Amino acid sequence: MQKAILLVLLCTMSGGEALYLIHLPATSNVAENSSPETSVHKFFVNLSSSLSPVMPGFPLMINSSPLTKAFRMNWLSGTDFEVVTTGKEQLDFETGPNIFDLQIYVKDDVGVTDLQVLTVQVTDVNEPPQFLGNLAKGLDLYIVEGANPGFSYQVEAFDPEDTSRNIPLSYFLISPSKSFAMSANGTLFSTIEFDFEAGHNRHHLVVEVRDSQGLRASASLQVNIVNINDEIPCFTSPMQVYKIREELAPGTIVANITAEDPDDKGSTSFFLYSITTVNSYFMINQLTGTIQVAHRLDRDAGELRQNPVISLEVLVKDRPFGGQENRIQLTFLVEDINDNPATCTKFIFSIMVPERAAKGTLLLDLNTVCFDADSEAPNNQFNFTTPSGVGSRGRFLQDPAGSGKIVLIDDLDYENPSNLAAGNKYTVAIQVQDVAPPYYKKNIYIYVLTSPENEFPLVFDQSSYLFEVSEISPARVMVGQVRATDRDFPQSSAMYSISTGGAGLQFPNIFWINPQTGELQLVTKVDYETTPNYILRIQATNNEDTNSVTVIVNILEKNDEKPICIPNSYFLAIPVDLKVGTNIQNFKLMCTDRDSSPMSFRYSIGPGNVNSHFTFSPNAGSNVTRLLLATRFDYAGGLDKIWDYKLLVFITDDNLLSSRKKAEALVETGTVTLSISVVPHPATVVITTPKPRIAYQILRKNVYSPSAWYMPFVITVGSILLLVFLVTLIIHLAKAIYRHCPCKTRKQKIPLMKKGEMKSAKREVVVETIQMSTVFDGEAIDPVTGVKYGFNSKTGARKWKDPLMQMPKQNESSTRGAAPNRAVSVEGTGPSRSTDRKGERLRGKATVEEAHPGSRNQDGKPGTRKNRDPAVMSRASPKPHPGK
Repeated sequence: MQKAILLVLLCTMSGGEALYLIHLPATSNVAENSSPETSVHKFFVNLSSSLSPVMPGFPLMINSSPLTKAFRMNWLSGTDFEVVTTGKEQLDFETGPNIFDLQIYVKDDVGVTDLQVLTVQVTDVNEPPQFLGNLAKGLDLYIVEGANPGFSYQVEAFDPEDTSRNIPLSYFLISPSKSFAMSANGTLFSTIEFDFEAGHNRHHLVVEVRDSQGLRASASLQVNIVNINDEIPCFTSPMQVYKIREELAPGTIVANITAEDPDDKGSTSFFLYSITTVNSYFMINQLTGTIQVAHRLDRDAGELRQNPVISLEVLVKDRPFGGQENRIQLTFLVEDINDNPATCTKFIFSIMVPERAAKGTLLLDLNTVCFDADSEAPNNQFNFTTPSGVGSRGRFLQDPAGSGKIVLIDDLDYENPSNLAAGNKYTVAIQVQDVAPPYYKKNIYIYVLTSPENEFPLVFDQSSYLFEVSEISPARVMVGQVRATDRDFPQSSAMYSISTGGAGLQFPNIFWINPQTGELQLVTKVDYETTPNYILRIQATNNEDTNSVTVIVNILEKNDEKPICIPNSYFLAIPVDLKVGTNIQNFKLMCTDRDSSPMSFRYSIGPGNVNSHFTFSPNAGSNVTRLLLATRFDYAGGLDKIWDYKLLVFITDDNLLSSRKKAEALVETGTVTLSISVVPHPATVVITTPKPRIAYQILRKNVYSPSAWYMPFVITVGSILLLVFLVTLIIHLAKAIYRHCPCKTRKQKIPLMKKGEMKSAKREVVVETIQMSTVFDGEAIDPVTGVKYGFNSKTGARKWKDPLMQMPKQNESSTRGAAPNRAVSVEGTGPSRSTDRKGERLRGKATVEEAHPGSRNQDGKPGTRKNRDPAVMSRASPKPHPGK
């Protein structure tokens, strides 16, 4: 409101002139497709009387209809302004809006404003045709080489003036070309088949289109020929046959296969190389094509020894998959070199030559055991050097020289002192060497051993042998030694054995001879008294000769026999008052000794001769002696207390020896046992001490031995197996008895029920139909229904008076009527009715069926009295009514 008042005051002060736009409103025309900054309309601003300037940024277009960014405001000078095109939106008469209403608003510093409308009309201009797509800016067209001549591209253009697109346009190929042509409708087609490798890989074409009024437009078309992989790689390697030496180290390059691809001329080609032939000797680098040794090339072994030629086929491909490929055949000839020295199956030989071998004998031919593994001459040829060695000169020679044949040229007598000095062993050293460089050599050592021959017989050092051995010598005592030798060297040891003699009464062999040493030994003790000498025949052999000698063995007598007396034991009884010096019961000992005289015996009594009551006479110098009482018995005085004597008598054969000889000589002693019982007088009270009773208690312990660990295990397993066997046998026996011995049928008594089984027992009942009297002699009214019914005063049977009540009560009347059912317990039938349970159930079922009023017989008719069980009827039927 204040601004309005201020504006009025300003206008009053300025004499009434206000701010306004000159040449607006107005209408202006602009051609379609005008370039940016094209002038559309110019106007001026008339300032107000206050001469207030236009505010910065004014005038401006505050609105347009339709909205557009195709126009903007330019300041020319002072108060002059101009509306121009911006180029942000294409002004197209045919497709866009043709009229734009632009509202131009101006304002000065004091706030005076003015608003006017500028109407801009777009005028139509005849436009030349335009190309569609990228062709208007220039198009690169790609054609694959080898494609058949024909359609290449369809040029499309349109006339902006022809909105309906009904006027045809004309197309021309301006630049001359022998490879392309264009039809009037804009179809570009090729006239030849392009080959990238032949050149002319790019073609520059200028296409022109014209409308009906002669306006034209042109576009540049760049045709590029696309190179495809249509050429096979070509090998450029100059060689196909290669000669290589054997034993090249793995990884050694033996060939370099190269190739080029016509499709990639002028650029680096990429190839993949491979060997298609199955082989283990070579490998190829897939990227570079270099062929290297992969495995040892041994010309002297395997298949290369028979055929040194290796053929390979190399495949080259310009793509890993689906590309072009080519193949080439390569031949490798493996050449032999002298890489194997001459060798032998063995380089140390041991030759056994008989000592009587003749001069000139061929001992060894080295050509049969030596060879050279090289496959071709002269690499596989060799010879031998002159033999040498300590002690071999003058005895061995190679004849002819270099042939490897070793012959004997001297005597090899084993017993010759010079040969013995050499030990009858000779060493021959010889070398085998190649005849081609580098002249490999190897040493061969030949050891010649002279084998002795049996030239002299085997003889004992004595014609016979005499040995002596004491009869008391123990077993394994050496009796003597025999020795047999021969003059042959080396002196081989003889083996000794007893061929005959040396047998005894109890032993088949009394003697044993050591087979290596010839020592004769005792197997057991000998007895001079049995056999005083033995004659043996001992045989010696050394695997070449055999000889035997007689050996006599004399047994030297020694005192080795004990005196033997008769009797050896005896029991005597003497009276207590026997006189001293009496020969007790005329007892005498008679002793003998096989190696002692009868005068050499000496008798003595050992322990048991208490108080020296007994003695022998004579006590020495005889083989017969008697037992005498030496002193009397004194039991009364208490001197003697023993009544039974046990005497141990010693008989020694040293009576004829002096005291000095007894210490050195062998003495034997025999023994005799005597039991003497002193008999008292009858009146004499003999106080005897009973012999203590000895009780022998034998303790036996069952001690477990750890070595018998298996016994508990065996006993346990055996017991288990026996138990399983018995159980199985009992089961099979029970099955057999049950299968073959069925039980006899017998009447089963019904057991009495226990007191506790009464509640759970289920009774079986038999329903019997009893024909009753049908006379109803009484009448009464039912208290529930109020219906009258008749009854039998005797049986209590009832019958409804009203017939209507009898229909629904048919079943009831059948149970209460003339034939009421009576339940009779089976238990009350007595013992005569007892049967088995199965029959009881069947009979009970049949009885119930017969007792039912609706039961029928087999013909389907109602049951009658004839169909019922007579037994039941006889038991259950009552007597006839007296009134009937």
